[in-house]
Amino acid sequence: MIDTHTHLYYPDYGEAINDILARAQELGVSHFVLPNVNEESVAQVRDFHSRFPHVTSMAMGIHPTDVKDNWEEFIPIMEKELSSGDYVAVGEVGIDLYWDKSTLPLQLEAFQRQLTIAMKYQLPVIIHCREAIEETMEVIEKIRPNVPLIFHSFTGNSEDIRRIRKGCDPFFGINGVVTYKNAPALRDAIKEIGLNKILLETDAPYLTPVPHRGKRNDSSFLPFIRDKIAEVLELDPSIIDKITDENAKAIFNISD
Repeated sequence: MIDTHTHLYYPDYGEAINDILARAQELGVSHFVLPNVNEESVAQVRDFHSRFPHVTSMAMGIHPTDVKDNWEEFIPIMEKELSSGDYVAVGEVGIDLYWDKSTLPLQLEAFQRQLTIAMKYQLPVIIHCREAIEETMEVIEKIRPNVPLIFHSFTGNSEDIRRIRKGCDPFFGINGVVTYKNAPALRDAIKEIGLNKILLETDAPYLTPVPHRGKRNDSSFLPFIRDKIAEVLELDPSIIDKITDENAKAIFNISD
């Protein structure tokens, strides 16, 4: 299994991170994609990757909730990092209208700019879209990016999938929300997505799956997500492992 979206580099994991990684690997999680969120986390992502270079990959971008009036100051940092060739994706980037709708104009500009940068470097884009499908699609349909797109932490329904697919043919990152009692629409949507367009992710430390909901999430919980998807699609978990790994390896250029 590949955890295609995890923030294990956050400092609050502390010394526990070695045990977490060991436990995750014992349970079959072989690789971890680390999306950046802001200027401060650039060094954190790089440091984590330098400690565990063979099992981690990095993505570079500014999270929509970190887009403020001075967001453009981050772009030279982003370009410098991406020009190093050390990154497998742009992300996480996108639109979030859950926390602050007042920054929408800035978020739209930042998202558009980062999609353009992704095209320049021919890198896939990890998209954060929260309560903003129409706004996110407005930008995508304007830019028409010719790189793979991943709707990270997808928690929508089948109608949302059909709307998104009018403008692009992305992959969908599925995390612990799929295990929640209040997510039947998402479980139905998984059938419409199809396994060849699904990626496994934890979004650790957030969105911990059942039966550990309420605890801090980490990548060792990825099997619970895999197993729920297997249950929904009525497939053996080994098939979920195989296909989602193939998807992730192709998108992020991850080798065995």
